[in-house]
Amino acid sequence: MRLIGQAAVRKLLPCIILSAATVIYSLPVNAQSIEETYQRALKEGGALNVYGTLTPDTAAKVLPLFEKRFPGLKTVNTGASSDKIVARAISEARGGRTIGDVFHMNLENIMQLHEQGLVLEKLPAEADVFPNHLKGSYWIATRFNTLVAAWNTQLVSKSDEPKSFEEFADAKWKGKLLAEPRDAEFLIAFAEQRYKSSDKAIELFKKIAANNVEFHSGHPQLAELLTAGQGAVCLTCYTHHLLPRMQKGAPLNYMRSFGVGLISATAVFKNAPHPNTAWLFHRWAASDEGQKAFGIEGRVPANPKVEPAEAIGLKTVYGLGEKEYREFSRYEQLWKQIFSLR
Repeated sequence: MRLIGQAAVRKLLPCIILSAATVIYSLPVNAQSIEETYQRALKEGGALNVYGTLTPDTAAKVLPLFEKRFPGLKTVNTGASSDKIVARAISEARGGRTIGDVFHMNLENIMQLHEQGLVLEKLPAEADVFPNHLKGSYWIATRFNTLVAAWNTQLVSKSDEPKSFEEFADAKWKGKLLAEPRDAEFLIAFAEQRYKSSDKAIELFKKIAANNVEFHSGHPQLAELLTAGQGAVCLTCYTHHLLPRMQKGAPLNYMRSFGVGLISATAVFKNAPHPNTAWLFHRWAASDEGQKAFGIEGRVPANPKVEPAEAIGLKTVYGLGEKEYREFSRYEQLWKQIFSLR
């Protein structure tokens, strides 16, 4: 494993490469203990509305741990795709209502909501242990969702298994590649971190596009299509969709040399109807206990001192932070142009 930046990164986790350009401005934090926050939360009626992208299965594993830790509090998971959650929160705010208490979704979407003035500019004391690239003035990373190239082992022989992503530019993969149309993060990772050159990254992906990549919306569907042999290779699959299937015997494998890490983060609604309960969840998610709760199903906890439930075995992960996502719109347009996507 190649270690970059964080000398104490645990042995079983990938190196997380992130931009060091983000400047964090420390904000004063409430000095009350987490138990005092809990007591204040109980007085709000014991409800917490979570707006985010937790799937029903994941929510059923994570949120009850919060409820068990803090008896008397109940969570309501409003889960959907990120674009729908963002649109809903903005629509409700414009209508003069705030229903959600906390956000949990990809950093990119938290940034969108912050631009709309919907996020509280404050960090809890638990954020102090996080490196600067894993927190902002209003968000804390909970975990990494890692995108990798994967393949069906019944359609790709052991001798033909790709060792590097660049191999997919070879004409032998023509008509065999699947991908998700919204995954411009791959282009960003190559341009900003792997190559540090937009031109070189664009050149690679144009060669890959010439192999007639077949696009399907929805990462779970993509993993299912790959398992069923509807394509030999998935260029942009999540490890947390692959590992459960592999454990059940699905004919799948994935590239261990590198992945692209998308930060999932928590943030608090500025006008949360249950502000103390929201703040309590924010603190818990950043605590070691909360990090362990989120580090399941092939995800990597953001705190490098907390072990994941299972190692994903990646040598290097190119993690996308605020700096990269500020360039997202530009790269998204390039991604669509390269692959002729609307």
